[in-house]
Order: sequence, then C-alpha cells, then structure tokens
Amino acid sequence: MKELRKKLRIIRKSIDTPTRKKQGKKLLYQCQKHAIFRNAKHIAIFTPNDGEIETIDTINFLTHQGYYVYLPILVGEKLKFAKMGKLFRKNRFGIDEPIFSPLVGAHKMDLILMPLVGFDANKNRLGMGGGFYDKTLSFHTKLKNFRVPKLFGLAFDAQEVSRLYSQPWDVPVNGIVTPTRFIR
Repeated sequence: MKELRKKLRIIRKSIDTPTRKKQGKKLLYQCQKHAIFRNAKHIAIFTPNDGEIETIDTINFLTHQGYYVYLPILVGEKLKFAKMGKLFRKNRFGIDEPIFSPLVGAHKMDLILMPLVGFDANKNRLGMGGGFYDKTLSFHTKLKNFRVPKLFGLAFDAQEVSRLYSQPWDVPVNGIVTPTRFIR
C-alpha cells in the first residue's frame, strides 16, 4: 500500500497548474450536475495540499450561494471543522487551517468533501495514511442508514486504480467525484 500511495502522489503532483485550474472547474460542474449540495447547508471541504485536486472554484461557489463552508482542523489524531474565514495558520503538516472560528464536530456537517490519494470504481478510498478522516468519521460505521453527513471523495481521474481493498476501519463514502465522473 505504501508503494501505491507513493506512486499515486507522484502522479497527482505531476499535474501542471493550468490543468489543475481547468480540472477544478470541471469538478465543480460534476458536483452541481449530480446535485450533491442539495439538502446541505453546512459543508466541509479542503484546500489542496500535496497535489490534491483544486477546490477554489467549489469553495467560491458554495460561499456565494450562502452555504456555510468549513475546513478541517487537526486536533490530535482526529479532525474538527472550522468555518472558513480570512485568517489561517499552518498545522504540523503545513496545511492551512482557519483561526478564530469555533470548532465543530463532523456530526454537525451535512456534507463532507474529502481529499484522497487513490480510489477504485467500487468507491474504495485510499488516503494519505494517517487515518484522520477514518478516525473522525468512525461513528458512521456504527450507524445503519446514516443520513448525514454525506461523504464524497474528490480526485483527479488519474488517481483511479483497478482495485483497492478496504480495511475494517475504513469509513465508506457515498461517492467519488472527479472532473469527468461521478461514482455512486
């Protein structure tokens, strides 16, 4: 898994800036086309780090449409979420986190859009390896037919692999969104 993760991170980082911007616009289109924002008011998303897909167009759209937009905050080995503001600080991984916003638990989100390193057609998601989203969202595995938060992974098409094997601690997502596909 370590080698696959390394290979996929290299692929993800090799995408040039103009392509990233175009792919980010197409990603927003796929999200709108498949109405993943419907019935959501509180939406957690991420700002790209380590070559992750561009989310600025989606963030701008959500903000201008009146959604409450949150970014992840690292708290120990789990994530909390804070409303996006204008001031940020870097966490221990060099990722921007909002400051001066109250922290909110994942269970308060209607929709969480999360980054990933790789995915397959069966909606299996490969993260960076720290398990932060899985630990944070572990309550999902205890609930049958949970309604919120809905969980979607966002990625470039180039991050797809033929097969990933899920582990017992992996929290399943509702879908994967790429610039050209919606896997549900």
